[in-house]
Amino acid sequence: MFEYAPAPESRSVVDIAPSYGVFIDGRFTEGSGSFKTVNPASEEVLSEVSLAGPEDVDRAVAAARRAYESWSNLPGSERAKYLFRIARIIQERSRELAVLESLDNGKPIRESRDVDLPLVAAHFFYYAGWADKLKYAGFGPDPRPLGVAAQVIPWNFPLLMLAWKVAPALATGNTVVLKPAETTPLSALFFADICRQAELPPGVVNIITGAGDTGRTLVEHPGVDKVAFTGSTEVGRQIARSVAGTSKRLTLELGGKAANIVFDDAPIDQAVEGIVNGIFFNQGHVCCAGSRLLVQESVYDEVLEALKRRMATLRLGDPLDKNTDIGAINSAEQLERIRRLTEAGAEEGAERWSAPCELPAQGFWFAPTIFTGVTQAHRIAREEIFGPVLSVLTFRTPAEAIEKANNTPYGLSAGLWSDKGSLILAVADKLRAGVVWANTFNKFDPTSPFGGYKESGYGREGGRHGLEAYLA
Repeated sequence: MFEYAPAPESRSVVDIAPSYGVFIDGRFTEGSGSFKTVNPASEEVLSEVSLAGPEDVDRAVAAARRAYESWSNLPGSERAKYLFRIARIIQERSRELAVLESLDNGKPIRESRDVDLPLVAAHFFYYAGWADKLKYAGFGPDPRPLGVAAQVIPWNFPLLMLAWKVAPALATGNTVVLKPAETTPLSALFFADICRQAELPPGVVNIITGAGDTGRTLVEHPGVDKVAFTGSTEVGRQIARSVAGTSKRLTLELGGKAANIVFDDAPIDQAVEGIVNGIFFNQGHVCCAGSRLLVQESVYDEVLEALKRRMATLRLGDPLDKNTDIGAINSAEQLERIRRLTEAGAEEGAERWSAPCELPAQGFWFAPTIFTGVTQAHRIAREEIFGPVLSVLTFRTPAEAIEKANNTPYGLSAGLWSDKGSLILAVADKLRAGVVWANTFNKFDPTSPFGGYKESGYGREGGRHGLEAYLA
């Protein structure tokens, strides 16, 4: 294995203020309280952020309602100009935003710089292109916006999830009140500054910060017409219950327990790269992560040996180091959940393996881990861990692979590895998953819809389909 000298990205490209207010009606104002956001790699406090209370939510929704009248009546071509401007500013500030995202989230700079930020800009460019073509999108001759959209986003891809939700909402003429996760609020607050820089009319985008109570107040607010949530299945259920019986439209993008299926004719080295990318990308903090590896028995030993060899080369450490593959776990709470479930896996008889890996003394860290000897009854094969933990199971026939892959309450994504196109098409057709990747994994594109079956939620984001969620 090669030795690499540290190659840290400069932190000086981002200027984080000591404190931030909530962004309502085009300006930052004080909230009802405050909380601290920390760097999960060092536990250093990065900033103090306002905690939005019910009065702040009222102000944000009222601002969005006032702005809706003029924003929804703007010609689509005019709305598109704002979206194009936002996209270009994101590109211009991408280095700053990538460093900020890695500091606040803990993800490697290589991922925030090369994956997150390009996709964020691409989503705004893509939906800018749709803003003046809505009557050709297939949702009627004169589709109309819904009104005020309440959007609650998770901590694993803070800025990318913001783009997934804000870009189609604005393109279709809706206004937005968005709440980022309490552990990763900073990039959304920097996005508020980008809205000002783009001279977006006040009130079209409002950012309120806080924890679960703030999100609950927002989605239950009577002035909201649409709720869009990405996060855990448990919270998604609560939101569905609170919205039931109202006229609010709802889309939910929830958890997953994806199967990554390797057939015996697959190119092993390529498949192993896909397995590593499928589960260890973003420390496994990915709802569509390939957290269940299904390997055909005849190539099990070969795949496992190659996988362990590849895992031994992964570098865990400073998220700002350009050589880093595995960054920090986002929070102490998430780290505790990963530990609890992996301990359960060992107690239930699965065999645990990690490559030798020295963890930093400060911060929240978990070594990339695989479990073998896993059955479908194990908790680690059934529950979403949301960390760098892979459960390995085997199968003999395509029918058995399909049965095991579908044996989950989730249905968000799946992956297939085979040399035979006919096999891929036949199996993919029988998988109950919103996305099925073939000979690749974790590929995203703004033109492609994304969403799940069963307890992975309902509705689609991305692509032309993503417009429908914001149109009457």
